[in-house]
Parts: sequence; structure tokens; C-alpha cells
Amino acid sequence: MFHLLLAIIYLAFISLGLPDALLGSAWPVIYREFSVPVSYSGAVFMIIALGTIISSLQSDRLTKRFGTGKVTAFSVLMTAFALFGFSISHSFAALCIWAIPYGLGAGSVDASLNNYVALHYTSKHMSWLHCMWGVGATLGPYLMGYTLTNGYSWNAGYRIISILQIVLTMILFLSLPLWKNRDGSTGHFKNPTEKTPEKALSLRQVLQIPGAKEVMTAFFCYCALEQTASLWISSYLVLHHGLDAKTAASFAGLFFIGITTGRFISGFLTLKFNDTQMIRLGEGFILAGIAALFIPKSSLAAFCGFILIGLGCAPVYPCIIHSTPVNFGKDKSQAMIGVQMAFAYIGTCVMPPLFGLIANHIQIALLPVYLLLILALMTVMHERMLKKVR
Repeated sequence: MFHLLLAIIYLAFISLGLPDALLGSAWPVIYREFSVPVSYSGAVFMIIALGTIISSLQSDRLTKRFGTGKVTAFSVLMTAFALFGFSISHSFAALCIWAIPYGLGAGSVDASLNNYVALHYTSKHMSWLHCMWGVGATLGPYLMGYTLTNGYSWNAGYRIISILQIVLTMILFLSLPLWKNRDGSTGHFKNPTEKTPEKALSLRQVLQIPGAKEVMTAFFCYCALEQTASLWISSYLVLHHGLDAKTAASFAGLFFIGITTGRFISGFLTLKFNDTQMIRLGEGFILAGIAALFIPKSSLAAFCGFILIGLGCAPVYPCIIHSTPVNFGKDKSQAMIGVQMAFAYIGTCVMPPLFGLIANHIQIALLPVYLLLILALMTVMHERMLKKVR
């Protein structure tokens, strides 16, 4: 039963990744159909992100009341409902409305599943599960591209993903008995030496935990670095290195392949190294990748640099999540992970557009400097957190 549940969680992580890149891959068709500016995709993204932040902050309260299984099942049901709404939308306003339940569902399931895996499974599974997210994020645009190239509308692509999510929802509801722990509880790992608080922790209480502010900042920085790199790779290669758009786009794709491959490899490395060592190893690879970007007039160095950054990003996210129960206690892990997720989405919302202003008003060549500053702050905050929790 334990392994059957793990298989279902793996499936859930693939499903989590499926819709994440759909909007970007379909937007070149959508904005023309709706006769809106190309920049309007940012509005839909911001609505989704805001919903995700809100639901992430509520994940501790929801999970304590209903348990991980029910929260996951109902959250995936909500995202499936929202994706079906996208598939029947014929106006920009409709997309914005359906973005609300999509964001609310995505944040809850992300925080709850990550906490459950951190509590009950080893670090290798956390890395491989996030690798499965990468598989889903890769398959989503492929399915959208398949529908568009075969004469179907972008709505059909969303409908396919929504049907897959509905199937997963059915599986999750059927699997609810498997989520019960060995002690018969429905939501949390129990340790006789630790008492789980009856009430969910507030944001103020979470931030008062020693090391909490530091790990939130580190998580903010990591997601800001990953999202900034992924968003600006192609533009950097075109505008700074003079590559054509198609070649630059293929290089950008390799960045995501680097993350997915790196997480698969990280699963094996965690058998020898602990979470802290894996995070430091990832930071080292990111630093090497950024250093390569400083080599002047070398598109090959830039190509290798972004691959190294992708490989370095691979272990950081899952290992920070997996180490949360150890660093802050199993009774506080759901609240901590929920707030970490919220800070992560804030980082992805704020920092990439900020670099866009820098690239527009100064120069895009400052991308390596920008990434280096984020990495430096992330490293300092993570080390300070370790000192406080120890």
C-alpha cells in the first residue's frame, strides 16, 4: 500500500507540471484570437500567482482540518475544473475568471504534497518527484503543440489536459484510504515526543520561528533565480550574443532539460549526500554556470553556462523542502512549507519583471550580474538559517 500511494503521488506530480507551461505555449494564438496586447498574458499569470500565494498560506489550516489526501484530491478537482473553464473560454475576461480557481487549487496541492513527501519519504523520492514535475511541464507544451499543428484550437489542448486532471482526480478520491498513516490519522505524521498544535500557525507565528525569515528569503531567491534565467535566456542570447531566435529557443529548452535531468541524478546522489550538502553542491554548479556567462563574446560558454545553472538548480528546491521537517520540526513543517511556497511565488512574480526593467533601461548584458547577486543572497540566507536551527 505504501508503494501504491507513492506511485499515485508520482502521478500527481506529473499532473502538477502538465498545465504550468500551457499558457505560454498557447498565448501566441490566444492573444491574436482575443485581439489583446501580447503583454496581457502577464495579467493572467499574476492572477494565478496571487491565488497560489493565498492558498499556500492557507495550506497548514486546510491540511490540519481535512488531511493531505482530501486537500490534494479537492485541489486537483479545482484545477481540473479551471482548466476545463479555460477550454471553453472565448474572451480574455473569461480567462481571468478561470485563472482564480486554477491558482487557488495549484497552491494547496503543491504545499500539501510537498510536506507529505518531506515527512514520509526519503530525499531521493523528493528529487525524483520534482523530476516528474519536469516531465509534466515538458509534456504540456508538447500536447498543446500537437493540437495546434493538427488543426485544432488552443481550447482543445486545454481540454485534453483537463480530462487528464479529471482522471487523476478520480484516482485520488479512490486512494483516500491509502493516505491514512500507520497510526490511523488522516493528515500528519505523529511522533510521541512531539505534539502537533491544535490550531494552524499564523504567518506571524511562522516568521517568529528561528531561521524562518532566512529560509523564506533563500526560497524567494531560488525561485527568482530559476524563473529569471528561464524567462530571459532566449532574449539574452539573441540580444547579447547575436544568435537567431530559433537557436536561442533551443538553448532555452536545454535549461529545463538540465533541471529535469539534474533532479533525476540528484535522486541517486542523495543516497550519499544529505540535503544541506546537495543544496551547497547545487549552489556551486549555479556559480560555475554564472561565471561562464561572464566570458565575453562566447556563445558556447553561454550555452554551457545555462546548462550548468539548470543542473545546479535541480537539487536546491526539493532539498530545501525535504529538509524542512528536520530543520523546523515535523509539527511545524506544513506551515513552514506553505509560507515557503508563498515566498517562492512572490519571487517568481517580482524578480523577472524587475530584470526586464533593467534590460530595457540599461542593458540585458547585466543578466549574469543580476543572477550572481540573487545567488549570493540565497547562499548567505541558507547558511544563516542553518546556524540558527542548529
